[in-house]
Amino acid sequence: MKTIVYIVFTALLVFGCKTKTEKENNNGQPETTTVVEEKSAPSLEVGCYIYDANGNRIVFEITDVSTTVLGNLSYALKEKDGNKGTFAGVMNDSVLLGKYTFISEGKESTREMAFLVEDAQLIEGFGELDSTGTAFKDVAVLSFSSSMPLSKTECDTEP
Repeated sequence: MKTIVYIVFTALLVFGCKTKTEKENNNGQPETTTVVEEKSAPSLEVGCYIYDANGNRIVFEITDVSTTVLGNLSYALKEKDGNKGTFAGVMNDSVLLGKYTFISEGKESTREMAFLVEDAQLIEGFGELDSTGTAFKDVAVLSFSSSMPLSKTECDTEP
């Protein structure tokens, strides 16, 4: 008799729990499971990223990658005055955004710059500037379609 009571009690317990679980999961809509693939942000490494073609040379030597990304940046563009200075910025997902302080024509200037980090390359971002002409109006709408991507390479020469 005890065995029959135990079997009935166990059956009620199992079916009762199963029914409760089904009720919690079945609210009239099919149950779906969403798997979110976590994409890792591209890695930015200490070293040199260079573009050198068609009379244009850009060298970005990244010297520190921690909470702040630091480096030396220089532009020697064909038929334009060159400039050389320092960069300090932060990574936000795959975009490096920061301030470039440089000397051009004997005068120190600062402007905001952005680079998309993609496949061991830095692609410069462009966008509408604010009224000062030194910062982006909206960093969310930058265009990264540079025809001069900087590729990771050995740091052996300066422009």
